[in-house]
This record gives sequence, C-alpha cells and structure tokens, in this order.
Amino acid sequence: MTEKQNLLFLCTGNSCRSQMAEGWGKALLSSRFNVYSAGIEKHGLNPYAAKVMSEQGVDISSQFSKTLDDLNDVQFDIVVTVCGHADETCPVLPGNTRKIHHGFDDPPKLAANAKNEAETLLPYRRVCEEIKNFVQNIDEYL
Repeated sequence: MTEKQNLLFLCTGNSCRSQMAEGWGKALLSSRFNVYSAGIEKHGLNPYAAKVMSEQGVDISSQFSKTLDDLNDVQFDIVVTVCGHADETCPVLPGNTRKIHHGFDDPPKLAANAKNEAETLLPYRRVCEEIKNFVQNIDEYL
C-alpha cells in the first residue's frame, strides 16, 4: 500500500475557501491524502462556509484557522493555493513540495452587498460547488 501524501489548501485567512477545500478533500480524498488547510493569516472559520458545507453533508464546524507555522511539523507533498494573494505570498516550501494555483472567487467579497442571508449564501454555494468539482478532479492538476 502506498503511503498517503500530505495535501495543503492555502489561502489568505484560512476562513472560507481553504476551509471548504479541506472539508471536500477529507470527504473525497482521504484514502489517498492527509488533507490540511492553512492561511497566510488567521481570520477564523467563516460561519457561512460551514453552513453551505453542512448543506452538502460535510461538517467543517470543528475546523479552525491555522497558519503554516501551526503546521510546521508537516512536510507537504502538494500545496494548492486557492486565492491570488496566497499564490503571490506563499513562502518558499521545503523539499520537493509541489505548488499548484487554482484560484476561486472570494465569497465574503461577493456577498458584501447582499440584502439578506439568502442572497449572502448564493456566492458561498457557487464557490463551494466549484471547489468540490476541483477536488473531485484534482488528478487533472497533479
């Protein structure tokens, strides 16, 4: 049996996109990867991200914001940056770490002018589905 690779999803605040990607990764890829998420900074878990993931049957409510420093004991095989800021500011990663960039829109930014929760959730649901599709098809990017 092949040893699992360590897969990290990285974004700016580890609050939304990378948290959803970690949730999908654990739900869909756990037989092949140890899945993590982190941010350049810690912004806390976005409650709308947790809500839309829960709607999909994936519970991320116990996940929390981390930085790379919080995971410094893990040697990552693959790092996927899910926002432009993380891609541009990603630190040099040791060893043979492979970095892939696949950006997603920022749901909090898209929902900034929403008039109610129903409107707020629309971009979260769209991005959640986009992240799920990416994770399901990750082999195309490896």
